[in-house]
Amino acid sequence: MDLTLTSMLFRLALSILVGAVLGAERSTQNRAAGFRTHILVCMGSCIVMITNIYVFQVYDTGDPSRMAAQVISGVGFLGAGSIIVTKRNQIRGLTTAAGLWASACLGLTVGVGLYELAAVGCLAIFIVLRVLIYWDVHFKGRRNLDVYVELRPGTSFPSFLRALRDSGIHVADIQFEHKSETTAFVATLTGKEIAAKLERLDQISSYDEL
Repeated sequence: MDLTLTSMLFRLALSILVGAVLGAERSTQNRAAGFRTHILVCMGSCIVMITNIYVFQVYDTGDPSRMAAQVISGVGFLGAGSIIVTKRNQIRGLTTAAGLWASACLGLTVGVGLYELAAVGCLAIFIVLRVLIYWDVHFKGRRNLDVYVELRPGTSFPSFLRALRDSGIHVADIQFEHKSETTAFVATLTGKEIAAKLERLDQISSYDEL
């Protein structure tokens, strides 16, 4: 497929649109890598792909997929920068990192001229990010959850355990932390909608998922 100014501008505009769709979804989730970041990643990947095709066609040399391979590996480092581990070893940002990588792949697809695949891919990724999150919550509805808990001053541990059992949460593997001013411990909890139930317990001062 020969490159023309019109085709290059069209591909560039389409890559901006695709990146904007995915980035807008991440922005609504208040993620650092949001609207502009996804646009830049997708558009940059498209520019690289167009440049690679141009060099291959005009100069009749090189590998038309070499630059694309570098984009795939390079965006991996960008995505890794959006992944953080909290002080309680909770991992955040994996979905955003995967979205950045997918955005780069879509940019390459647009750059090479596979418009139908780019459109279907954009829709599929958007559905995964926006719609399947509800399935994810459903799958995590009943599970084992490791948590760090601090009780309010004056709260007795037996009364807290009774409140957990009344909420349908089972406790195992309790390890107490050394804190003089409050009762703190790490435990494995089993049940449905654990986080929501913990939020409703007055005995808890704070908690973190591990």
